[in-house]
Amino acid sequence: MNYAYTILYVADVPASLRFFEAAFGLATRFLHESNAYGELETGATALAFAQLEVARDSLGGDFIEAARSERPLGMEVGLACTDVEAAYARALAAGAQPLKPPTTKPWGQVVAYVRCPDGCLVELCTPMGG
Repeated sequence: MNYAYTILYVADVPASLRFFEAAFGLATRFLHESNAYGELETGATALAFAQLEVARDSLGGDFIEAARSERPLGMEVGLACTDVEAAYARALAAGAQPLKPPTTKPWGQVVAYVRCPDGCLVELCTPMGG
């Protein structure tokens, strides 16, 4: 078994791709001509987005929309970087909601949390052991 991708279900795929590029510097790898599915350049695996209707069709049912939830869902996208303070400031400038400013954990890792306009929870952190 290999980890292949994560798909976030969002109302507006192109808007989420634009936000992630502005907030986190991740370029769009692919956007389907229907605007219903897109992926970001993230290395060996993909961070992808699918329209809510496409996701419902694929699942054959409904789910909790991250953007409609008052609180973040119990999952996050983790993005590692060397300067969490700068990454946090960039994300806020792009429109992210601040949840927890950069904090140094007892094991030395610096971690911050933001919520994206599409409702997704993102952790910004220094690499473990770095």
